[in-house]
Amino acid sequence: MRPITAFAQNRTTITMSSPSLAVTRVLASSTKLLLLPVPLRRFPSRSIATTSTTRIKPSSLVRIAHSASNLRNVRMLDERKPFAPDFFFRQLFDEKSWTYTYLLADLTSKEAILIDPVLEQAPRDAKLIQELGLKLTYALNTHMHADHITGTGYLKQLLPGTVSVISEASGAKADKHLKDNEVVKFGRFEIKGLCTPGHTNGCMTYLVDEMGIAFTGDTLLIRGCGRTDFQEGDSRTLYKSVHERIFTLPDNYRLFPAHDYKGNMETSVAEEKQYNPRLTKDVDAFVEIMANLNLPYPKMIDKAVPANRECGLYDIPKE
Repeated sequence: MRPITAFAQNRTTITMSSPSLAVTRVLASSTKLLLLPVPLRRFPSRSIATTSTTRIKPSSLVRIAHSASNLRNVRMLDERKPFAPDFFFRQLFDEKSWTYTYLLADLTSKEAILIDPVLEQAPRDAKLIQELGLKLTYALNTHMHADHITGTGYLKQLLPGTVSVISEASGAKADKHLKDNEVVKFGRFEIKGLCTPGHTNGCMTYLVDEMGIAFTGDTLLIRGCGRTDFQEGDSRTLYKSVHERIFTLPDNYRLFPAHDYKGNMETSVAEEKQYNPRLTKDVDAFVEIMANLNLPYPKMIDKAVPANRECGLYDIPKE
C-alpha cells in the first residue's frame, strides 16, 4: 500500500473522501506526517489519534501542507533575537545606486559605525550622526564597490577621527585592514569580519553575533547574489562562501545586503536557504546560472573602482 506524505504541525486524524479509502493515521513528527490509506471500516476509538474523524477531500492535503509551512515560518520569525535596549540600528538608502548604508551604535558610549556609505550621501549621514549625538568611529566597506564611490573618504573630512576599514584581501587603501574573523569594537558591541569572496576577492560579511544580524554586502542578496563576471569574481568561490560562512549561521539570523532592486529591506538565513533561486541549486547548476546571466557592463565601474581603491579619497567634493 503506497503511503501519501504531507506536512502538519500536530497529530491529527484524516479521512479521505474516497469510496474505497477511509481513515488515514498520522505517523509523524512536527514537520512531516505519513498518511497511510486503509480500507473503509469502523475503528474503535483507541486505534486512532482522536475519537472522531473529519472527512476532507484529498486536495485539502495541499492546504494542510501550506498551513504547516506558514506556521513554521511564523515560528522562525518569532524566534529572531531582539535588539538590546542600548543597541542602535538604522538602515539608509541611496536611490541612484540602490545601495543600503547601515548605521550602528552603542547608545551608552555613543560610539557608532557606518557600513557601506555612499559618496553623495556622506553629508546626509554626517548630519544624522551629529543630530543623534553619536561619534563615528569606523566607516566600513564590505568590498571594493563597482557601482558607486564609497563615502568613507568624505566622511573622514566631515567627521574627523573616523577610521576607514576594509578587508586586507580587497587591495584597497584604508586606515585599517581586517583579516578573516577579526573584530572591530564600538562601545560594548563588536562586529566581526568574515571573508566571503566570490563576487570580489575582498568581500567580507560583517557579523554582530549578539544581535543575530549579518551584513552580507554583494555576496548574498535577497533571493539573489552578486555577479561574478568581473573584479576577480568566481562563481564556485561565491557558492562556497555562502554555504560555508553564511548558511551555517543560525536560521533566525537576519541578513542585510548592500543592495536591493525590488524594495526588499532584509532577509534571513532560513529564508535564503529555502527560497534563494540560485543558491538552493547544486554548485554546478549555480555556476551555469551565473555564466548565463548576460548582464550589461557596470556603468560606474571605470570610475568607482579606481576611486574606491583609494578608499574614497579620490574625487571628493571640495568644502
